[in-house]
Order: sequence, then C-alpha cells, then structure tokens
Amino acid sequence: MTSAAAAGTWQLGDLTVNRLGFGAMRLTGSGVFDRGTPSGRDRAVRVLRRAVELGVNHIDTAAFYFSATRSANELINTALAPYPDELVIVTKVGPGRDPSGEWLPFAAPHQLRGQVEENLRQLGRDHLDVVNLRMYGDNPLSEHFGVLAKLRDEGLIRHLGISNVRPAHLAEAQAIAPVVCVQNRYGLDVRTPDNDKLLRMCGEQGIAFVPFFAIAGAGREDGAAPAEPEAVRTVARARGATAAQVRLAWTLHRGRHVLAIPGTGNPEHLEANVAAGALHLTAEDMALLDG
Repeated sequence: MTSAAAAGTWQLGDLTVNRLGFGAMRLTGSGVFDRGTPSGRDRAVRVLRRAVELGVNHIDTAAFYFSATRSANELINTALAPYPDELVIVTKVGPGRDPSGEWLPFAAPHQLRGQVEENLRQLGRDHLDVVNLRMYGDNPLSEHFGVLAKLRDEGLIRHLGISNVRPAHLAEAQAIAPVVCVQNRYGLDVRTPDNDKLLRMCGEQGIAFVPFFAIAGAGREDGAAPAEPEAVRTVARARGATAAQVRLAWTLHRGRHVLAIPGTGNPEHLEANVAAGALHLTAEDMALLDG
C-alpha cells in the first residue's frame, strides 16, 4: 500500500509534513458552501485513522466545518487523540457560523481570539500547529493578522498562514509575522494569474502553497465531474490512474513546495488519493495537461 510519504515532504515552519495530506471538510458534508453528503460517524473516524496509518501527517480543518450531526474538529479529536507527535493539524479563522449553521459576517479582529479558542476546545489541544487567516472579499488583512501574531506570541498558535488571498496580501502579512503557508483555490482548470503568481512567490520564498478544490476543479465542488477534459482522460489511461489521481499528481508536480489536501469520507477514495502521491507524470504529460 502506498504511503503519503511517497509524495515527499515540506516544512511548515519547523514542522515537517508529507506533501500529500487530508482535508476534513467533506467529513461533515457541510463544507464551506454546504455541499456534499455527510459520512457516517463511525466511517469518518475510520477514514481519519486510516489516513494516519497511510502516512498522512497534515490534516486541514476548521471550526466552521460542521453540519447538523457532524463536526470535523470533533471527529478529528475522537479519531486521533491523543495525537501523534508528528501529526500537524492546520485550521483557519475569519469566517464563522452560529449554532444553527447560519454564516456570520467576517470576524472583527477582537473576535479572532474566540475563534482560536473554539478550535482549541474542539480539538482538545493547548495550542494550534498552524492557523490560516481566511480572507473574505475586500476586508483588510493587517489588523486581523496582527491579532493572530499576538496569539502566536502568547503560545496559543505555533505558526501562521493566509488563505483566499491575493499576491499583495502575502507581503502585507509578512511585514507583521512569518507566513508558513498560503491556501488558495487552485487546480488544473481553476487557475488565475494571481494564483500562478502566488505559487511562484511562495516557491521563491520557501512558503508552502496549499490548493483547495484541487480535485474538484471548476464547478465540481459537489463531486466528480460527469465528463473530464480529454487531456485528463488521456493521461489517466496512459498511467493506469483515475482522473482524480491525475489532478492530484498535476498539483504536486507544480512545485516541491505545493501540498495537496484532498478530502473524502470514503475509505477507498482515501487510499486512491494517497496513491496519487506516487504517480509520476512526464514532461509530456504535464505539457498536455497544461495545454
């Protein structure tokens, strides 16, 4: 069985993670846009434990990943606590939801401590490994990021990242505190000049670039697309892989600093996703996909 270590490693500050990680959003069925079908609790717990058995040591989550019956953080706590020393849990703050699931306005700076503490309680930890400030719209970054930098100085957070940002945000954040990762929507058919620029900037500065919806692609957040582009199908046939595996491999081939965090509540999909970390694409494959 392929291990997540096959994809190689990268540093989030002083934390070493395998480049093939796991996103917890789909375990609840809620996601950022309330899409998907929740996995049964027992199966979700099994998937998380199996992910760690397969070498996954980077899990992405958030307190606002919950549905009427599932909380991603609670599932992670149930499945994995006491946490292995090598496991890195990355969460995010900024957005929020009330207990009924309704979305709240983007958090004010003074509300970020409460969001960090909520993640701590749910995960059962005394500090968070990495916290991403997930931006929304044209809200300013500096005041919010400054609050997180103070919480880092207090020991509640170990490292900081930013999400859903533009290139200018990276320099703005770095003027306040070190940034270990940038998490943006990015994939084979979800590319913008800003995100291509961010990917290059992160590579030049040794910062992890972490795409979300790397498998989903354009308009596919609800699940697999009914028809994949011919280039994806061609490479998949040639490599004996699935389209999703080709998309993940393409993501990882974009640079050694690029991480992948595919999420699933299906044990078979989990193993296929991890196996994609060992899938080698040739220069010809990449040129075909990029075309």
